[in-house]
Amino acid sequence: MPITPIIPINPINPIKTMKQPLITLFTLLLSALTTTNAQNIQVHYDFGRNIYTGAEAGRSKVTITLEQFKADNLGQWYYFVDADLSSRFFESAYTEISREFKFGKQSPFSAHIEYNGGLSRNGSFQQAGLVGAAWNGHNSDFSKTYSVQLMYKQYFKSYDTTRSYASAQLTGVWGLHFLNRKLTFSGFIDFWRGEKANGHGCLVILSEPQLWYNFTKHFSIGTEWEFSNNFVYNSDPNSTQTFFWNPTLAVKFNL
Repeated sequence: MPITPIIPINPINPIKTMKQPLITLFTLLLSALTTTNAQNIQVHYDFGRNIYTGAEAGRSKVTITLEQFKADNLGQWYYFVDADLSSRFFESAYTEISREFKFGKQSPFSAHIEYNGGLSRNGSFQQAGLVGAAWNGHNSDFSKTYSVQLMYKQYFKSYDTTRSYASAQLTGVWGLHFLNRKLTFSGFIDFWRGEKANGHGCLVILSEPQLWYNFTKHFSIGTEWEFSNNFVYNSDPNSTQTFFWNPTLAVKFNL
């Protein structure tokens, strides 16, 4: 969950990401931007299944996210792993791993490469590779951060019901600290071309803004609101709904 991300999967897949962040993305761990190496664990209780009792009947209620940001002389690494849990099973694990190479020490532009993929109890996510450019920035004290990424995205064939196809993705990431860093508002938004089960193309939108109250440097309580269109698998055969709002209640431990 989002730096934050990201993260995005084939919209016909019934399993939730995070992302993206927990967050597609190169996403910038907002707390990580003031250090060269930062890691956190987030635990989210998801209310989507309670809101959409038919369309999201199989949605996991608990997601555990591990994410890490590490900067070096050439650029930075970022990854997150989302683990979706139910009362009976470990439902799925999804990851996004990205690497950026700076074009120069003072340049805001970087080359960006990324891998998205994972496994679930019922199969796997359709894998994707991304390559493109990122424009990253911040103010003098890192209380405001941003990143814009434009990437070519290639989906790879995984099952007979899927096919390899080319796509493109536009990602925006932001972070704002308030009240002497007691409040953090962070998040990302992704736009990319997906494919429906019938093979028709569609615009997929996924955004996961987060709001955290930071009790200490190591412990926060907050919420994430996932907004999506053409992303969540609708399990209700009598519904054509494509837009969903899935809020969470969460805790975060900065390691």
